[in-house]
Amino acid sequence: YEELLPDLARVLGPDHPDTLAARGNFVHWRGEADSANAAAEHTRLLDDLVRVLGPDHLHTLTARGNLAHWLGESGDAVGAAAAFKELLDDRERILGPDHLHTLTARGNLAHWLGESGDAVGAAAA
Repeated sequence: YEELLPDLARVLGPDHPDTLAARGNFVHWRGEADSANAAAEHTRLLDDLVRVLGPDHLHTLTARGNLAHWLGESGDAVGAAAAFKELLDDRERILGPDHLHTLTARGNLAHWLGESGDAVGAAAA
């Protein structure tokens, strides 16, 4: 992805959905190698996705989940839980309570609540 991104940006433009998707894949794999910087890279990508696609687009929602994940992986379980709570609220509003992505957000919220020491909140999620 590191080699592909400059070509995509040159040919399609930096705001093209395919370029943004490749950036998402790139920051995911970069995060696997360096979780300390993954949240910051996901934040920059999320800002661009909101600007280009809007806050309710499925790719934007996915990026929010990825950011929340990397917050937790970098040691901020409370921040991850808060981010997943906001994401869950939006996924319920946009996709409905029974959609797979909504249920995934609920499971991730429970996980990070548990990791943050909130066993009661995790059980209620």
